[in-house]
Amino acid sequence: MITRKAEAHIRHFLLNDKKSLLVTGARQVGKTFSIRKIGKEYFDNFIEINFVDQPDAVEVFNEHKGAKDLLLRLSALAKKPLVPGKTLIFFDEVQECKEIVTAIKFLVDEGSYQYVMSGSLLGVELDDLRSVPVGYMNEMEMYPLDLAEFFEAIGIAASVVEHIKKCFDEKQPVDDFIHTRMLEALRLYLVVGGMPAVVQSYLDTNNLRKVQEQQRSIIRTYKRDITKYDPDHKLLIEDIYDLIPSELNAKYMRFIWKELNVKARFSKYENSFLWLKNAGVAIPTFNVEEPQVPLLLNKQRNLFKLFLNDVGLLAAMYGGNIQTKLLSQNPNINFGSIFENLVAQELYAHGFDGGHHSLYYFNSKRQGEIDFLVEYDNNVLPIEVKSGKDYERHNALSNVMENDDYRVPSAFVFCQDNVHTIGRITYYPIYMVAFFNQISTKETLYKFDLTGLTSPNPLD
Repeated sequence: MITRKAEAHIRHFLLNDKKSLLVTGARQVGKTFSIRKIGKEYFDNFIEINFVDQPDAVEVFNEHKGAKDLLLRLSALAKKPLVPGKTLIFFDEVQECKEIVTAIKFLVDEGSYQYVMSGSLLGVELDDLRSVPVGYMNEMEMYPLDLAEFFEAIGIAASVVEHIKKCFDEKQPVDDFIHTRMLEALRLYLVVGGMPAVVQSYLDTNNLRKVQEQQRSIIRTYKRDITKYDPDHKLLIEDIYDLIPSELNAKYMRFIWKELNVKARFSKYENSFLWLKNAGVAIPTFNVEEPQVPLLLNKQRNLFKLFLNDVGLLAAMYGGNIQTKLLSQNPNINFGSIFENLVAQELYAHGFDGGHHSLYYFNSKRQGEIDFLVEYDNNVLPIEVKSGKDYERHNALSNVMENDDYRVPSAFVFCQDNVHTIGRITYYPIYMVAFFNQISTKETLYKFDLTGLTSPNPLD
C-alpha cells in the first residue's frame, strides 16, 4: 500500500484551519488521489468539481457575483446537499478555471465549508493571476514518492528503516546484510521511480515492462502539456526536455547552446527553461561563483543543469536494457547521472531548494566541480555523488575543504559503500539520502528595549 507523507499535512490543515488549501505539483504525482482519500475518510460530505471533466463549471465560476451567488451555483453543480461544517469541496484542475483561485476568498469569508484546490501546471498557469487571495489560501507542493515512501510501499519493515536512520544520525555502519539489501532496494527505485501510478503498477505486477509502459505514458502526457499550454515555444521546450538525459550524461552535465541549434542569448530562451521548472517536470541546479552563504547571492542564472522530477522517468528515457543493468549488482557499472538525479529530487523534496525552487552546484576552472551545495545548519555543506568504486577520489571537494577562505566545516559523499568518516568528510551509502532533511527553522524571539524611548520628554 502506498502512503504519502503529504497526506498528513493535508489532513491536518483541512481539519484545523479555516483557510483554503492549494496543493501544487507536477502532473501524476498523486495530488488528486490523496485529496480524495482524505475527503472521503474525514468529511461527511465530499464534493469534487473537476474543471476538465466539467467544462461548463468554468463559465459558472467566471460569471459569479459574490459568495451567495457562488454557493448557489456550487449547489447546482454538486447535485447533492451542502452541509455546513461537514462538507469539503474539492476544486480539481484549477488551471482550467483560474478565476476560482481569486474567488476563493469570498467562499472562505462566508465560512460554511472547507475548500481544497489542486491542478497541474499551476506554476505556469497561475503566474498571471489578477489577485492572489493572500490570507485566504495556503499552498503546499507534492512530489513523486521519495525514497522513504518507496521503501515503505515495497514492504521494508519500519524497524529496518529505524536502524538505518539511527546509523545515519550517529554516523555508524549499517549491518552488512541490511546494507546489501538496501542497495538492491535503491536500484529498484532507480528503475521504478516515484510516480504513484508507476509504483502501484510495480506492486501489482512486478513486471518491469509494464512499469516502463506507464512511465512512457507519463512522458507523453508531459509532452502533450507542452503542446497545449505553450504552443508558441513548444518545439524548443520539447527539445530541451528531450535533451535532459543526454546532457546529464555528458562530460560537463550542463546545457550547451549549440546542442539546441540556437544562436541567441540565454535571455531569449530563458522562459523555455522556466516553463519546465514551473510545470514541475524539471529541477534546475544553478552554478554558484563561491561556496559561501547565502548561496542565492552567488547564483549564476545562465549556467545550470536540469534534472528530471523523477529518476524513474529518466531511466525510461534512456531506454535500452538500462533497467537490467541498474538492477545488477556489478559495482563497476557507472550510472553517475542517474545517481545525481536521485539526489537532486531528494534534496528538492526535502526542502533544500532554499524556498527558491532551485538547487546549487559549484564549478570553477581552478578548483573543479562539486555536485551539490546546500545551506545546512547555517553553513555551506558540499555534497558529492559517486556511483563507482573510486568514491574517495574527489579533487574539487578536497580543494574546497582545504580552502580557508570558505571555512566549510563538513561534507557528505553519497556512494555505494557503508558509512565511514575520513577527516571532515562523511561517506554515506546512497540510500541514506532518504534521511537527509533540512533542519526546521527555529523561532527567534527578540524583544526591543524601549528604555529611554517611552517618556514624552526623553531628554529631561
